[in-house]
Amino acid sequence: MTKAIALFSGGLDSILAVRLVQKQNIDVMGLSMTSPFFDATRAEASASQIGLTIRVMDITSEYLQMLASPRYGFGKNMNPCIDCHTLMLKIAGGVMEDEGADFLITGEVLGQRPMSQNRQSLNLVAKNSGYADFVLRPLSAKLLAPVSPEREGKIDRELLAGISGRGRKEQMRLADQFGITGYPPPAGGCLLTDPIFTRRLKEMTANETLSQPRQYELLKYGRHFRAPDGTKIIVGRNAADNDALRKLADADDLTCIMSGRPGPFVLARNGNEVTMALAASLCARYANVPENTQAEVVCISGGVSRTIRVKPLARDICAQMII
Repeated sequence: MTKAIALFSGGLDSILAVRLVQKQNIDVMGLSMTSPFFDATRAEASASQIGLTIRVMDITSEYLQMLASPRYGFGKNMNPCIDCHTLMLKIAGGVMEDEGADFLITGEVLGQRPMSQNRQSLNLVAKNSGYADFVLRPLSAKLLAPVSPEREGKIDRELLAGISGRGRKEQMRLADQFGITGYPPPAGGCLLTDPIFTRRLKEMTANETLSQPRQYELLKYGRHFRAPDGTKIIVGRNAADNDALRKLADADDLTCIMSGRPGPFVLARNGNEVTMALAASLCARYANVPENTQAEVVCISGGVSRTIRVKPLARDICAQMII
C-alpha cells in the first residue's frame, strides 16, 4: 500500500491535504514538530478529530541552530519562514525514509503567503530540503509541476486540487464536501511572528549568551526587565505566569514572593545578592504595595531563604528597565 508522511499543523489546509490523499486509498501518517516557539497542541487535537495517526518530534536543537543564522533571513518579525519550512521538510524526509513511505505532503497553498508560498519560494524550499521530487502539495498540485508520486502513478493528480491565493472559499467548500466541521481558525501559531515575543527575543539575543532552551521558554511569561547589571528579572502577571515561572526556575536563580500577602512570583535568572533588593522591590511594586510603604519579601538565592523589607520600585525606574 502506498504510504505518505504529512507535515501536519492541525489547521484546515493540512487537514484537507491529508483528506485529499486518503481519498485515494493511501495510508497517511501525520508528523508534527515542536520547539520553544510552537507546539503540537492544535495538531494533536485535529488529528484526534479526524482519526489520523500522528507522530510528534521535538526539533529544538536543530531549530535553534537554524535560527542563529537563517540563510534567507527573517520575515516581518523574527520568523525565518523559508529556512523553517526547509528544515521541517528535511526532517520529514528522513522520517519518510525511516518509515518506508513513498512521499511527503504539506498543506501549503500557492500564493497564500506572498513571501513564503509563492512559486519560487515553494520550489526553493523543496529543493533545499533534499526531497524536492517527493514533496506533494495536494491543495495546489494541479498548478505545480508533477512530482514523482504523480508521475509514477502512486497518486492521481486529477483528483487533487488547484487552489491558489489568500481566499478561503475553496477550502471551506472542500471542508463541507468532506464533512469537516469545527476546524481551528487560520493562524500561524508561531511565537516568532508575535511582535511582543520577538521584541523580547531580540533584546535577549543582544544581551545574553544563548545556551539553554529554558531561556526561550522564559520569554513566554510575565513582565520582563533588564537590571543595570545585566540580570534578567521576570515578574509574573497572573497565577498561570507564576506557576510557569516556578516550574522553570532552577537552582542558580534568585526568586522572590511576598510575605503575608498576595503578589507575583519573581525570577531573576542567575540572580544574586546584588540584584536581590531590586527584584524584591519589583515584587512589591506589582503586589500593589502602597508608595513609600515597606513590605516583607521572601527571597531565595543559592538555596538560602531571606526575608527583607523593601519599598515598591519607583514607576519611572520600572519604565526604564522594562523590555
